[in-house]
Amino acid sequence: MPTVLAILPEGFEELEAVAPIDLLRRAGAEVTVAALGETIHVTGRNALTMHADTTLTAVGERLFDMLFLPGGPGVARLRADPRVRAAVLRHHAADRWLAAICAAPAVLHDAGLLTGRRYTAHFSVAGELTAILADERTVADGRLLTSRGAGTSVDFGLLLVEKLVSPEKAGEVARSICA
Repeated sequence: MPTVLAILPEGFEELEAVAPIDLLRRAGAEVTVAALGETIHVTGRNALTMHADTTLTAVGERLFDMLFLPGGPGVARLRADPRVRAAVLRHHAADRWLAAICAAPAVLHDAGLLTGRRYTAHFSVAGELTAILADERTVADGRLLTSRGAGTSVDFGLLLVEKLVSPEKAGEVARSICA
């Protein structure tokens, strides 16, 4: 069973987190939702509070098949936390999948992983991420998967399933949710 680590900071974009997590779990992936803070309750930008499985501190340096970062105002917290950068670099060095949506590709940029790569992101970070493929809803470049924002969350979740599990499973999950 493929494993995924989803890191949730305070202020995460709920739709960008929940849709991919839901679709990955429907596909049989074992998704561990880790709160960036020290409690397992994390409140998103729209005041929805999620009950994470654990904290990033408790996860430690464990490797997963995929590291997933949602966007939203909480991306500033992801960027400011050295544990997140370390996790990104550790997963990259181990040739694991890196998935980021909305403003979260900025975390990958900070880690030096976007140079010469194809990616997309939310227009709010276009000043920093000058090579955004603005017309693409999702972009896959090797093991780097990116998406634009809340409106592309289901497409992105299905891309994650396609790459992590299989195209057939992604099609099956898409049919089951009428996508």
